[in-house]
Amino acid sequence: MTSSLKLGLMLPATALVLSACTMAPKYERGTLPVADQFPTPATAQGASAETLPWQKVFLDPRLQSVIYEALVNNRDLRIATLNAERVRAQYSVQRAGLFPGVNGTVSGRQAKDTPDSYSADVGASWELDLFGRVRSLSNAALNTYFASAENQKAAKVSLIASVATAWLTLGADQEQLRLSRETLRLREESLSLTQKRFDLGATDALGLRQEQTLTEQARADVAQLEALVQQDKNALRLLVGVEVDAANLPDALPENAVLSDLPVGLPSDVLLKRPDVVAAEFDLKAANANIGAARAAFFPRISLTGAVGKASTDLNNLFDGADTWSFAPSISVPIFAGGANVAGLEGSKKARDIALATYEKSIQTAFRDVADALAVRSTIDTRLTAQTRVVEAASETEALSRARFDRGVDSRLTLTDAQRTLYGAQQGLITTRLTRVLNLTRLYSATGGGLQ
Repeated sequence: MTSSLKLGLMLPATALVLSACTMAPKYERGTLPVADQFPTPATAQGASAETLPWQKVFLDPRLQSVIYEALVNNRDLRIATLNAERVRAQYSVQRAGLFPGVNGTVSGRQAKDTPDSYSADVGASWELDLFGRVRSLSNAALNTYFASAENQKAAKVSLIASVATAWLTLGADQEQLRLSRETLRLREESLSLTQKRFDLGATDALGLRQEQTLTEQARADVAQLEALVQQDKNALRLLVGVEVDAANLPDALPENAVLSDLPVGLPSDVLLKRPDVVAAEFDLKAANANIGAARAAFFPRISLTGAVGKASTDLNNLFDGADTWSFAPSISVPIFAGGANVAGLEGSKKARDIALATYEKSIQTAFRDVADALAVRSTIDTRLTAQTRVVEAASETEALSRARFDRGVDSRLTLTDAQRTLYGAQQGLITTRLTRVLNLTRLYSATGGGLQ
């Protein structure tokens, strides 16, 4: 066995051992750049919010149907999914560099003064990854794919929350519109009676103008809310990606559309599972792997090229011709690159530092999202109870004022103020109920939405 053939057999074996290693720095997850506890800790017991599937959080069957439609038809989610598939294909291309490339060729030569010659070869070429350059690039591509997959999950979490928010907001605005229409109807009736009393001289112009003011205010509210409801439907249609069945649209804000409470665990349990945080960590790992590729650029690159085949002067008898083979190892040693390798290494380190800062910022942002949602949750029930009592008190006040006005005890101004207070209190109650369910939706989304 010749020395060159021995070398050809030894180099692949050596490469198999060494190529399992890279020159990338060892990846270590640092400490969380946030507090160990949320400022407003959760007190509820049960399955944690980040592990609950969305079907157990959004309970209204109509809302579930709309979310299902959105997951199938939403264009942004479709784009995120296609991006993940595209990056996966790019990883497959990069990973192929770890294995020999094999190709076949058939060639022929005809010349005037020499015999014709034909050959058929099967050749293979392989870069021996002695210093982990190819493997580092493959690891970087793999982590980039993982990041894109997590970004697709994050898009899904965001879509579910956005659809739920739009659907619930539509329900609340529908309820506000119904309240405004009923208020307008009552005020038009009151205005008609006041106009008759004014024509008979039983009331003055001030009382008539006050009734007209309240009536036109209610009419303006109805017009505004009609436009708002249509805008809500437009927003929901865009999120879903298709026309939403009217049977699945809410005509009011349901009482039990969302799970009444969502327990939340410790920051380390919640934040490190959120898809956008996980994606940022994969980006950090990819940047870490690119440092290994940049370091390997300072060392020689060894490639093996070999071929076996047949050669003949007769094309018809080509595969009965003489055997041929070739083996050509090559070594490329970096001598002078004008500082490109140094700059490449420095750039990869800065990219890693940027990825680290981005990862830490994503954790801090996630921490604030959850903390803000918990802060609202800790006070919203008190607000809701108080607003309910406000409506009850305002309703009793309006009834008493109307009775006193009918007996001539109180003026029209007193009754008008009571009506205006009741109307505002009823609007405030709908808004507070909406705030509560939207806060639960936001909390679920902020913890990762059960899609780990």
